[in-house]
Amino acid sequence: MSTSTEVQQDTRFFGHPRGLANLFGVEMWERFSYYGMLGILPIYLYYKVEQGGLGLAQESALGIVGAYGGLVYLSAVIGAWVADRLLGSERTLFYSAVLIMIGHISLALLPGLAGIGVGLVCVAVGSGGLKSNATAIVGTLYAEGDERRDAGFTIFYMGVNLGGFVGPLLTGLAQTEVGFHLGFGLAAIGMALGLTQYTFGRKNLGDKAREVPNPLPSSQRALAIGAAVLLVAAIVTLVLSGVINPGNLADVVVWVVGVISVVYFLVILTSGKITAVERSRVFSFIPMFIASAVFFSLYQQQFTVVAAYTDQRLNRSLFGWEMPVSWVNSINPVFIIVFAPVLAALWTKLGERQPSTPMKFVLGTVLMGAAFLLFLPMVGSGKNASPMLAMVGILFVFTIAELCLSPVGLSLSTKLAPEAFRTQMVALNFLSISFGTAMSGKLAEYYSVDDEAPYFSTVGLVAIGVGVLLFLGIPFIRKLMKGVH
Repeated sequence: MSTSTEVQQDTRFFGHPRGLANLFGVEMWERFSYYGMLGILPIYLYYKVEQGGLGLAQESALGIVGAYGGLVYLSAVIGAWVADRLLGSERTLFYSAVLIMIGHISLALLPGLAGIGVGLVCVAVGSGGLKSNATAIVGTLYAEGDERRDAGFTIFYMGVNLGGFVGPLLTGLAQTEVGFHLGFGLAAIGMALGLTQYTFGRKNLGDKAREVPNPLPSSQRALAIGAAVLLVAAIVTLVLSGVINPGNLADVVVWVVGVISVVYFLVILTSGKITAVERSRVFSFIPMFIASAVFFSLYQQQFTVVAAYTDQRLNRSLFGWEMPVSWVNSINPVFIIVFAPVLAALWTKLGERQPSTPMKFVLGTVLMGAAFLLFLPMVGSGKNASPMLAMVGILFVFTIAELCLSPVGLSLSTKLAPEAFRTQMVALNFLSISFGTAMSGKLAEYYSVDDEAPYFSTVGLVAIGVGVLLFLGIPFIRKLMKGVH
């Protein structure tokens, strides 16, 4: 019996394979470190030096945060390719986790922009590699048709949200009580714990997790490595020469991801390997790609505009004690844990009567726009005067919008994928998130705490407008989908 078969028949973790506990742990600690770091990163960049920060202009700081998030999702595409062609998912995940830990240590120990540069690049590339492969490995733990699969993924995603909940609480407290570098240090410790437990449990994952599905021919490996080295050298040169700088980083990432996305679509649509039905389905994905990018350009502002708003406009006083800025980032994971099962049960109960996928995209985009309009009643309330309960309500709308669109997007990309481009269609879904996340940083450059109404109303109404256009196009999109619901 192969080790993969043994793994798939294992029931030692609450009736699931023991390897699930290992993946649950590494993903929980990775999300702990990722969201813990992200919760304090914006204010670290724009706080004055005497406050422990770097003193960057707020618009540049928020642009960097958005660009960084965009790079994470772009790296997820690269991580999937490395796993498919070079290393396999298990080894790619391991090296990605090591890179994340190095990144957090750099943020904790290296001073100034050097620490930011080295740290964010390492964490972005590492998080992308881990994100794309942890989910893939969970899938290898179960045989085809195993009824435990959905429950296994539910347990795995509980780890994601548990880490996302606890991370900002602890790093924010460390930053408030001691300083930013202890906060970054806690993120490094969390990732070290995740990597340690993962290392001890690697043997529980089986051979299937180590397989390289589509190995790159040895004759092409030197070319791939050479291209990667040249790309890194070019990026370093552009950064050192000032061509890429904190002020234009968000623009650079938006353009790079935009060009890559267009190329991906063209490669798939012009391929001779796809049928007419498959080509039609790829065309149907284009409006959903745009809606997804618009959605995430607002949703990911939790870590840009909402972070600045929390710092400067939100009343964070709790019984005479001021809550750390990053604690607001723990609200969304709680809502996801509570309401994800509710919405999943609702879709299941409705069965064939549930909204179509394009309609769910409409709901997600319109709700996201409405969430930004909910900031308008608090405009002009003064410094740190907006009520906490209002922010909780707004983030609840964020969450419901996310649950309408985000899980559906990944599923849709697999349903519409041509047989010859399954991985690339999933990559396109990640690229829509990457583009939107980078845009969240670009848009944040236009936000001013002193003149909020034009920003919130414009961004909110544009998103609602995109949702309405998508709604009007549903009959045409459904026709292009050729039977996919």
